[in-house]
Amino acid sequence: MSTAPPSPEKTPRPPDDGSGPAGSRRMTGAVRGLGDRIAWAGSTLTAALGDDRSEPLLAHAPRRWMRLLPYLLALGFTAALIPTTTQVLANDYGVGGGLAAAIGVAQSAPLVLAVSRPLTAWYIMITAAVLGAIPVLQGDAHNPSPWTVMMIVAYVVLCIALALRESRRVLVNIWLVTVAASIVVGIFRDSTSQDTGVLLIVLSGGVLLLGALLRERGETRRKLVAQETISEAERTRRTLLEERARIARELHDVVAHHMSVITVQADSAPYRLQDLPDEAREEFESIATGARASLTEMRRLLAVLRSEEAQGDLVPQPGLAHLPQLVEATVRGGVPAELSYPELALVVELAQVSPAVDLSAYRIVQEALSNVVRHAPGARTQISISLDGDALLVVVVNGPAADPVSPVESTAGTGHGLIGMNERVRLVGGTLDVGPLPDGGFRVAARLPLSVPDSPTA
Repeated sequence: MSTAPPSPEKTPRPPDDGSGPAGSRRMTGAVRGLGDRIAWAGSTLTAALGDDRSEPLLAHAPRRWMRLLPYLLALGFTAALIPTTTQVLANDYGVGGGLAAAIGVAQSAPLVLAVSRPLTAWYIMITAAVLGAIPVLQGDAHNPSPWTVMMIVAYVVLCIALALRESRRVLVNIWLVTVAASIVVGIFRDSTSQDTGVLLIVLSGGVLLLGALLRERGETRRKLVAQETISEAERTRRTLLEERARIARELHDVVAHHMSVITVQADSAPYRLQDLPDEAREEFESIATGARASLTEMRRLLAVLRSEEAQGDLVPQPGLAHLPQLVEATVRGGVPAELSYPELALVVELAQVSPAVDLSAYRIVQEALSNVVRHAPGARTQISISLDGDALLVVVVNGPAADPVSPVESTAGTGHGLIGMNERVRLVGGTLDVGPLPDGGFRVAARLPLSVPDSPTA
């Protein structure tokens, strides 16, 4: 009976504390697994955001050097970090020259890509940082780990680009991945080495938070400016519509008076004129009927145009003949105004001015005097009305203010005056020239045709 040979005695293995070959292999496998997980998280973030936006940072800056500044900074950091990282890894951590150079490029070159695609650059850099931590952890235990100082600098610069571009949700996810990577990789760090994981967590979190706050503050200010621009445009449009409605109401009153005269004359013509043929009587009756229909339609339009505040504004509309009373009232209000109209009496007597021009000239002078009272109290003012061929010239010139301007008046201008003048001049096909004078005064000059053209100029 043969006996089986004794089995060789198994040599007991020393406990693995992570410093032997097996521990090194496990650490390498764990770090690589973490790199895969970070790559998956980065791709998830990219998918959540959609296509990474390719518009460069400061692409809308007004100056060319501002638009080039992000590229210059990125190239400067990249050119400084690649040789520094290579030298430190080779000399302090004992990494081979080729591998050290590859790690330096992988951890620094994404800064150039970050100018236009910061999220893609982060995806590359975080993967390169985790994989580059393997030789760092295997190097001299007394050196800082798991991140090198150069990698932290590159990562913080990348965080600035991320904070200026990405949403708050994406920034939070990026920081959480950074925290997780620093904690997991830091598990394999030698306890005697200086921990740089906490430094990366604090610096990246602070930069992401500060950059996000600055970006959101800038976006809020841009939205406020845009809203103010829209509000100003809407206010100008509303003022324009109100002024047009006011002009339409006033012209209605003027035209309605003439239509009423036409109606009365057409109705009374058969009684005033003897021996009218039947055809003429029918013609006058047709004219009266058409005039009454026009008056009815105009009254309907007036009911729409008149606001509740203007219901009582039914008095006849003023004209050039009322300018002396207007100037007299202005003088009583404290403005030394003078009116010169050598040809005004002739214009009024010969009825050369159409009702629309007559009313527009009066309103232009009235608004100009109102502006003097508001913005240049006590200023000496000269109003001139004259004829220039087939046009009426209206000029209002005032000097600098003689009395202090009220703070309320100086800040409460709405632009109604100039808008109203422009609309009235545009209505009758004239021209308007307004502007300040060198001595601190102001000049308003309007040239109005004596008769309104069939189609007013635009």
